[in-house]
Amino acid sequence: MRFVLAILAFAAAAVMIGFGIAQRTVFLEPDRISLGTVVEEQADYIVLEPEALAAQPGKQTITVSGSESVLLAYGRTDDVEAWLGDDSYVSVGYDADAGEFTNEVVAAQAVDGETPATTEPEATAEPEPEAEDAEETAEPAVSPAGSDLWLDELTGERTLTTTVDVPEGISVILASDGTEPAPGRIVVAWPLDNSTPWAGPLIAGGGLVFLVGIALVISGVLAHRRSRGPRRNLPKGPKGKLMRAPRPTRSQRAAASGAGPRRTSGRARRVALLPVLLVPAIALSACSSDYWPDLATAPETSAPATPAATDQPADEAAEGDEAEGEVVPAVTVPQMERIMRSVAVFTTEVDESRDIQRLTERFAGPAFQARKANYVIRGSVTDHPALPAIPAAPLTLTLPQQATGWPRTVLTIAKNSDDETVAPTALVMRQESPRENYKVVYATALVPDADVPEVAPASIGAPPISPEFKGLIMPTGQVAAAYADVLLKGPESEFAEFFDPEGDVVLQQLGVEGQKATAEGLPDTADIAFTNAVGDSPTVALATNDSGALVTVSINQTEKVTPNDGGTVGFEPGPGRALSGFDDKSAKGVQRVVGIQLMFYVPAVGADEQIRLLGWSESLIGASEVP
Repeated sequence: MRFVLAILAFAAAAVMIGFGIAQRTVFLEPDRISLGTVVEEQADYIVLEPEALAAQPGKQTITVSGSESVLLAYGRTDDVEAWLGDDSYVSVGYDADAGEFTNEVVAAQAVDGETPATTEPEATAEPEPEAEDAEETAEPAVSPAGSDLWLDELTGERTLTTTVDVPEGISVILASDGTEPAPGRIVVAWPLDNSTPWAGPLIAGGGLVFLVGIALVISGVLAHRRSRGPRRNLPKGPKGKLMRAPRPTRSQRAAASGAGPRRTSGRARRVALLPVLLVPAIALSACSSDYWPDLATAPETSAPATPAATDQPADEAAEGDEAEGEVVPAVTVPQMERIMRSVAVFTTEVDESRDIQRLTERFAGPAFQARKANYVIRGSVTDHPALPAIPAAPLTLTLPQQATGWPRTVLTIAKNSDDETVAPTALVMRQESPRENYKVVYATALVPDADVPEVAPASIGAPPISPEFKGLIMPTGQVAAAYADVLLKGPESEFAEFFDPEGDVVLQQLGVEGQKATAEGLPDTADIAFTNAVGDSPTVALATNDSGALVTVSINQTEKVTPNDGGTVGFEPGPGRALSGFDDKSAKGVQRVVGIQLMFYVPAVGADEQIRLLGWSESLIGASEVP
């Protein structure tokens, strides 16, 4: 009976192991699903719409080819459309009914928003030489490479493959180098769950059943040996003296007892060794997580999510959602990190070359004026220090403006990870149009122990505050002029009560005390006069969580030195002379202009606080003879 059960166990083991292996081989489903399209139209840009990327769940593996150079970038759909503007492009969408990609040419729009009319050429008309020349000298298309609107971008030659995991509302833009059409062969693949959770149990269970069969065989063999078969009964009769059998030899006794070597012993050991090697091999082959059921996964419910109750009618709620969806933060955190890396690298390069023309690519306003003057001074005064470098990371604060269009503004604070003694840098950056990159307008260093108030997360952003807004203890449009008056008059200024003097380094160095120290350093034959004026750059104000505002402004302080004895005065060798180019003496006098960039926290009306200085920087931006 044991042998019969062993045969059944071997058969069951073979079926279980075979079926488990078949699930991972002949019956294994594909591990991904792919959709592809070939864009026949010659277009400078191709856009993969969100519905095309979300045709199947999971990460998207995008393969693009069809041109010598391939550029792939992705960003928010609104930003992609804004960058394209009035240029024509091919839109790649998804037809859910047909289960395939669709191609649609989006024609260029005229200035008034209407599609420009097209006229059919006459049959007898021949191309004019001027038209042919125009085609040959056509300007290349603008490349989307390097735009700050993208969350990421990649380039390759002939073929580019990348895997992304983009959420809803993200589009992919494809282009070449501007001289060739965009690559038109596109394949998007999504992963499929081809795990076989019963393969592991079947293979392991088959191995255990196989061991049971081996145990049954061994048990049957041992039982058969112990029984020795049936014994024959001898007939009764007179007992005669029997002849004694010859005494067996030692080898014969050993053979009879089974202790000696036999030909079948090696085969028995091989048979016993087979399951010892086979079962671990089978178990190891099924150790992947795809072979076993995931007991930790929570069961999914088939009931759809119930939307939150609302008192608004459905139509009004939909209109409200649509209106809210139009207001988005200017940047995301990954996007800002990418922008900061680009700005940091750019600043390092241009600070070394002192290329003022190139500086305009990433700097504007007071930040541009400060670096421009520094480059001129360092051209003549070799030991003059450069302005502090802009760190790329880490970003301790990212506060984008809630934007519906352009221009867009973002405030970020970056910490110097290489030197902890360097104060964090607060930057205000502005993007004037979709095809322009963000430019640094204000660059200030935080004051020691700066208490920056809590702000909204970057995923929400902060609304900009109007210069005339009355909800603050002082309208943001008046902050720069009021502080300039405090610097000139000190506590006697009518605005002094609005500003917190504690820890105000600017008030100490450039205020009344600092101006007095500068005057005392002049000879008796010269007088000095100070005037302050609000800078030309606009005030940037973003709301905080406590209804206050972070306000960034600029002030230009002019120091005018004139002779009082009818003599002359001039610049000492140094930054003033290098920046002005004036190395003579003047009877009219000379003047220096110091640019001051400031970041304040302005509390809300009713708060028991004063306007607090958070960051500042000052640099010489002008020098000349008094006109």
